[in-house]
Amino acid sequence: MKKYLNFAFAYAVLAMAGGVFYREFTKWNAFTGATALGKVHTHLFILGMFLFLIVALFAGRGDGLEHYKSFRAFLYLYNVGLPLTAVMMVARGIPQVLALPLSKGMDAAISGIAGIGHILLGTGVVLLLLSLKKAARHAETAAQGRR
Repeated sequence: MKKYLNFAFAYAVLAMAGGVFYREFTKWNAFTGATALGKVHTHLFILGMFLFLIVALFAGRGDGLEHYKSFRAFLYLYNVGLPLTAVMMVARGIPQVLALPLSKGMDAAISGIAGIGHILLGTGVVLLLLSLKKAARHAETAAQGRR
């Protein structure tokens, strides 16, 4: 459980840093429009901190969630996908604020890498849900055996 609380804490710190960067960077550059930087803060808080707080609650129940291969795959894929997505949002947002034109190749590369991050996130969520279903099934079987 402590590991998941540490993940939640790390994502909370990154979310706060992303929010401060967005606010200060747009203020310094007198930017008032919409930018991808504005969504980094929310993505990291919700998809990072909140998700891992929920995972910590489930892991704390003692259902052996960590023993499932699908859960270990979730941890890896999700913790690669979320930072990758956030970094690509920053890579998209900084040129937006600075009004820097991106070449078609660079624009496509940022979109492609961000898409890979989202695919990893989506796959991770599915694996987490499968792991939770397995853990719930295991807990139900164990409860029936004790009756």
